Amino acid sequence: MAESLLAAAVARYIGALGQHASPATVAAYQQDLNALCRFAEQREIQDPALLDTALLRTFLGTERSRGLGARSLARRRAALSRFADDLVKQGILADNPVALLRTPKQPSHLPRPVDVDALAHFLDSPHDGSPLAVRDQAMLELFYSSGLRLAELAALDLHDLQTSRVRVIGKGSKPRQVPVGQRAQHTLAEWIACRATMAPEGETALFVGQRGARLGHRAIQKRLAQLSVSRGLPEHLHPHRLRHSFASHLLESSQDLRAVQELLGHANLSTTQVYTRLDWQHLATSYDAAHPRAKRRPSGNTP
Repeated sequence: MAESLLAAAVARYIGALGQHASPATVAAYQQDLNALCRFAEQREIQDPALLDTALLRTFLGTERSRGLGARSLARRRAALSRFADDLVKQGILADNPVALLRTPKQPSHLPRPVDVDALAHFLDSPHDGSPLAVRDQAMLELFYSSGLRLAELAALDLHDLQTSRVRVIGKGSKPRQVPVGQRAQHTLAEWIACRATMAPEGETALFVGQRGARLGHRAIQKRLAQLSVSRGLPEHLHPHRLRHSFASHLLESSQDLRAVQELLGHANLSTTQVYTRLDWQHLATSYDAAHPRAKRRPSGNTP
């Protein structure tokens, strides 16, 4: 069977996306748009010019009916919108039909930050001084010091690291500079000093595995989980919990939401508000001290 015009348009778009997006994003969008192609094929729709708001609303409704969650639906919508934008640029569509579709409401499932004292005890636990242990300590300190995403830390090269800051490439291929605390600076210096015992000449990755190649996402996740057990942390530890703990602890101390937004690399402040916890008691105290009517007693003629 010949490939439909819609399938061909999807294939071309995915190929172009792969030139600048991460492999994870490409794979996710491929899955989302393949689902659209299957849906359209069942309705004998082969031309991308026939994609309209009603059809795409029905598609998302069908996906919801078969049990797709809010996060997956939101990603489906994002993939549809980006694809439709591309079709508009190609002159296939006059405008983006997804613009009239509401984004599914996201559940606010927040990862619980690790208690600051428990995390300090965990990070200060002694290790055997081997190159692997030194590397792991440097990764832990950098995660918590700078609030990095897993993909950001895994992608770091040697030249990205400076004395008191690190350059990372965040979501959307956006670079940013993030401060590195003194504890992290110290452990990173120790790792750099012994890194040559594991990394072959010419390897640019900051963190490498036992075979000398760049450490992958799964390997980093596994090491953190193992360390939480071996160091007696009574809860599962993964990279995003360290990032969330970084944001929560910093916000509770500074109350500077804008600064935390910049450090996390969030495009929108609302995203930072979801990822962080504000100390309610501190907010209540600030409200009582600052709001002009918070403590004003009612006048005597108030009924």
